[in-house]
Amino acid sequence: MNCYLLLPFMLGIPLLWPCLGATENSQTNKVQQPVGSHLRVKRGWVWNQFFVPEEMNTTSHHVGRLRSDLDNGNNSFQYKLLGAGAGSTFIIDERTGDIYAIQKLDREERSLYTLRAQVIDITTGRAVEPESEFVIKVSDINDNEPKFLDEPYEAIVPEMSPEGTLVIQVTASDADDPSSGNNARLLYSLLQGQPYFSVEPTTGVIRISSTMDRELQDEYWVIIQAKDMIGQPGALSGTTSVLIKLSDVNDNKPIFKESLYRLTVSESAPTGTSIGTITAYDNDIGENAEMDYSIEEDDSQTFDIITNHETQEGIVILKKKVNFEHQNHYGIRAKVKNHHVDEKLMKYHTEASTTFIKIQVEDVDEPPLFFLPYYIFEIFEETPQGSFVGVVSATDPDNRKSPIRYSITRSKVFNIDDNGTITTTNSLDREISAWYNLTIIATEKGLFF
Repeated sequence: MNCYLLLPFMLGIPLLWPCLGATENSQTNKVQQPVGSHLRVKRGWVWNQFFVPEEMNTTSHHVGRLRSDLDNGNNSFQYKLLGAGAGSTFIIDERTGDIYAIQKLDREERSLYTLRAQVIDITTGRAVEPESEFVIKVSDINDNEPKFLDEPYEAIVPEMSPEGTLVIQVTASDADDPSSGNNARLLYSLLQGQPYFSVEPTTGVIRISSTMDRELQDEYWVIIQAKDMIGQPGALSGTTSVLIKLSDVNDNKPIFKESLYRLTVSESAPTGTSIGTITAYDNDIGENAEMDYSIEEDDSQTFDIITNHETQEGIVILKKKVNFEHQNHYGIRAKVKNHHVDEKLMKYHTEASTTFIKIQVEDVDEPPLFFLPYYIFEIFEETPQGSFVGVVSATDPDNRKSPIRYSITRSKVFNIDDNGTITTTNSLDREISAWYNLTIIATEKGLFF
């Protein structure tokens, strides 16, 4: 004969248990319960998973309820809460098992609390249930605005870069729970920087959207906004500034400052003499502004141009001596080009800048020139004083053709007049001296007026 007790429902399932002291015999199994023994019924805690919203401003927020299925509601049980946060952050109603949060919680500081629960029989003071552990999770609300990492942002991109060129990527972080709706899902937008830049909404990648010329503007400030909740109403936002500088490319050729230069050179200047400088300007900077000057046209091949790489000037130098009386002016053409030009940028340098240089030769008062480098005269010995020996002749090479005065240095035997005629001043004796070396000086008469 079997006897069963209908016990209270546990989790909605009616339980049947054999009466104490019942005996069951069979051929295969024999179970016998001694009379008076206490069969322990397995019981358990009953609760749901607990959540509490962060940032609740109420002084007491109901979290949930702990209950033992042994509690029949006669107030004979006492519930206790143990663990970190018990009594300070959370409290429990000892009679009902209701749990309350008594402090405002911040999920970003702590997202869950692990607590322990215990139920005591008030009459015996003994634990009715084994101590049990449970978790209270702090649920997220959108209370954190996006914040950009790695500020300040600065990027350098070459000028004239094509549309779509990557500039830099900015990244914002949101401390809210990424698994809680769209609280931490960000969208990026451009607040300042149009029409030259754009930003990818989901990645924060900044790209060029319009060609820029460094010579017109060499840097730009771009402002990027990040919004959470994918930009929906109620979203929070943060901004950051990005300084974008344009680096130089060689998109400008050098150009002469003047279309005509006037220089002078003395006819007495030796070869290699610097007679003047010419200058070109280049809107580029650094290596892209380095220039090379050269002669494009000089039929006389009298001049050359070298480049001063420190000042970026062209120095006109004398390659051959000039003579005022032979040619008193010259005209040459010079050109200038960049020293370093990328093949991709040759379209900006198809035609070199040129300039014309007029060079005036300055006359120098040159000494008279004898028609012959030396003269040889013969005269018989014992000729009387004043006898004719010979004539020397010099001329002024300058255009004014000044008259010439002649003189003999350190001679007591010969004399010379203003016409260059040499005569004797004493009788000559071949046995005493067969040769006389005379030094004749020709001087412009105008120098003595």
